[in-house]
Amino acid sequence: MVNIAILGSTGSIGQNAIEVARRFPDRLRIVGLSANSSLGILRRQIKEFRPRFICVGNPRLAQELKRDIGSRVKLFVGQDGLLEIAGEHDIDRVLLAISGSAALLPLLRAIESGKDIALANKEALVMAGPILMRKARQNKVNIIPVDSEQSAIWQCLNGQDRQKLKNIYLTASGGPFRKASKKDLKSISIEKVLRHPRWKMGRKITVDSATLMNKGLEILEAMFLFNIEVEKVKVLIHPQAIIHSMVEFIDGVVLAQLSVTDMRIPIQYALSYPERLQSGLSGIDFSRLKELNFERPNFKNFPCLRLAYQAARESGTAPSVLNASNEVCVEEFLKRRLPFVFISKVVEDVLGRHRNKTHPDLKDILEADAWARNQAHEAINKLS
Repeated sequence: MVNIAILGSTGSIGQNAIEVARRFPDRLRIVGLSANSSLGILRRQIKEFRPRFICVGNPRLAQELKRDIGSRVKLFVGQDGLLEIAGEHDIDRVLLAISGSAALLPLLRAIESGKDIALANKEALVMAGPILMRKARQNKVNIIPVDSEQSAIWQCLNGQDRQKLKNIYLTASGGPFRKASKKDLKSISIEKVLRHPRWKMGRKITVDSATLMNKGLEILEAMFLFNIEVEKVKVLIHPQAIIHSMVEFIDGVVLAQLSVTDMRIPIQYALSYPERLQSGLSGIDFSRLKELNFERPNFKNFPCLRLAYQAARESGTAPSVLNASNEVCVEEFLKRRLPFVFISKVVEDVLGRHRNKTHPDLKDILEADAWARNQAHEAINKLS
């Protein structure tokens, strides 16, 4: 039996993880849940799984929940509460499904407490990959990726000599605007952006998928997670989203991981690892699969991908600046305060004015994050 905490249990990944745990009550025990403000969903999860640890980001809602859960449940509140629940000794594995940079410190705490991590958040690793991976090695912690692309690579590399790795190929569906012209992109609405052709995801990651920043963040994530030079991380547009990523070795052999487009598959493997369990999902019907297409990404229409490669080459605090400025831009876009095409323009402006620290500590990374957010807000205010 594995005792699991799902941090971000009311979001898309968290709710899919709940479905997985529901299938295996004799193997996966949910002992911790966290949510920011979706109290209705959280209440239903608490009633079903009766966890020992709860964290609520919103202090007012935490007080409201406290009256209902009784004294046997340990209730944590806010960012400090996330750190406490991440460090609880009775938790074996943490599924980190919190969106954005808010996941960084809880991830670090979970690693330092010796827990294996099922990692669904990419921003934390983008910001502080070298620090987190070093801590994971020191504490003998497995970081098991949940993103379908990183999970695919992780599985393809399992048991292989990584010194013989030639290239990693990150596949991308291309998002909703793969065939759009630069002119079309100037008048894109929020509703169209949030209509992803393949995946049902949270709002932030869906916007990132539309700009291809999500794939850019995955470039950085893969670079740190698999300790590989950025030049060896390639992106391929693969509209069918059947091949979730590939690895190529120096002898010319390419290994790929294929499955239907359902996030429950990588989530289940991250929670049950090293075991593989029946998913109950339909597999690929190869007789009906007519074609698998690949194409190079359009860097001119989707400059966020170019900016991610730039930040990866600079490394240091540049990835933190890239991520922070993008988070601000996505938030402002969703509030209808920033046009879609200006997301990349603001990120490029902030990244261009950043003075990089090549060997940062955690303090440097957090300072760069705060600086980038301020700069992005200033740049957006000048546009309005």
